[in-house]
Amino acid sequence: MVTISHLVKKIISEKPFLQEALSQKIVSYGNLAEQIIPKIESELGKKVKHSAVVMSLRRYADEIETMSEKPAQFNFRSEIVVKTNICDISLFKSPSLMSKIKNLYSMVNFEKGDTLNIILGDNEISIVTNEKHMEKLLKFLKGDKIINKESNLVSLTMRFSDDFIHTPGVIFTVVRNMAWENINMFEIVSTLTELTLILKQKDSTRAYEVLQKLIEK
Repeated sequence: MVTISHLVKKIISEKPFLQEALSQKIVSYGNLAEQIIPKIESELGKKVKHSAVVMSLRRYADEIETMSEKPAQFNFRSEIVVKTNICDISLFKSPSLMSKIKNLYSMVNFEKGDTLNIILGDNEISIVTNEKHMEKLLKFLKGDKIINKESNLVSLTMRFSDDFIHTPGVIFTVVRNMAWENINMFEIVSTLTELTLILKQKDSTRAYEVLQKLIEK
C-alpha cells in the first residue's frame, strides 16, 4: 500500500541535494511540504494533510541523519597528486578500436610523468591522457567514431591504504562533497589504492580544497 511516508521518501530520494539538505536539517519542513503535496496528492488520488507530510519529512530526516552518523571507518589521509593539461576522448567501442588499444602505451612516457587512463565500458571507451599527445592520438584514432572530446582538464589523484577497495562509501563520500560544491567530474578512475578525478581546470582549485578538507577531517 502506497503511503504518504513512502511517497515522501521516493520524492526526496530522487533529489540528492535536497536529501543532503534534509539530513543536515537546513530545510523548512513546512515549506518543503507545501512544495511536494501536489505530487503526493496526484499519486494518492486524494487530499492529504499538511501536518501529515511535515511529520513524514521529520521522520525521514531523522532516518537519513542516523544513516549519515554511521560512516565507514576509513582514514582519508592521503597525498593529492595534481596533473594539469589533461584531455579526455570518448569513443564508441568497436573491434578496430580494441585492436588499437595496446598500441596507445607506446605514445606516452610514464617515467616522465605522462598520464594514460583507458576506461573500458560496455559500449564506449574513454581515453585520458596529456594534451600534448592529443593531436597524435586523434590521428591514430582516425576512422573510429568519437563521441566527445574535452581539453583543459586536470586530474586529482588520492592514494590510500589497501583497505580503500574494501571499505564501502569512500567514493560516495568524495563524490558527494564534490557535488555539494557543484563540481562536475568527467571521469572517476579507481584502482586498489588510488582514486583519480578528472575535471575542468576552472574547478581544480575548489576541488583540491574539497579533498584537502576531507583529508584534514
